[in-house]
Amino acid sequence: MTIVVHILFSYLSTVTFGIVTNVPRKLLNACGITGVVGWMIFWSTKNLEAGAIFANFLGAIGIGLMSIFFSRRKKMPMTIFNIPSLVPLVPGGPAYQAVRSIVLGDYISGVHLIIKVIMTAGAIAAGFMVTGIVERLVKNILDNRGAKTKV
Repeated sequence: MTIVVHILFSYLSTVTFGIVTNVPRKLLNACGITGVVGWMIFWSTKNLEAGAIFANFLGAIGIGLMSIFFSRRKKMPMTIFNIPSLVPLVPGGPAYQAVRSIVLGDYISGVHLIIKVIMTAGAIAAGFMVTGIVERLVKNILDNRGAKTKV
């Protein structure tokens, strides 16, 4: 039952943010699926006690790969799928707690949480970088194969 709840809410949060950011209606389902894949990778990895930062990194790679797949299949830019799908991974809770701690005067806890938020955001960015590098490598390999067969 827990898995169904995670799938449902990650799908709904992604699709809802897609609606807010004016994603075309015909692409909302693909965005939702991309968000579910990213969240389930994150959730599964975190449940294996691998750490939240590494789980965010792997979730971002999953979102990146699904975005590449859907962007080619639907002939649309990757960002249409990337941006809404990141919503489940965004560390909003720790960011709120960091600001709250600083406002209440607990600077040590606030700085600790800010570092956690920065590391999480960095892990998500690194996951997208890895996905972009892999995409370019695969494209270059496929282009080189095509060039060799034409010669």
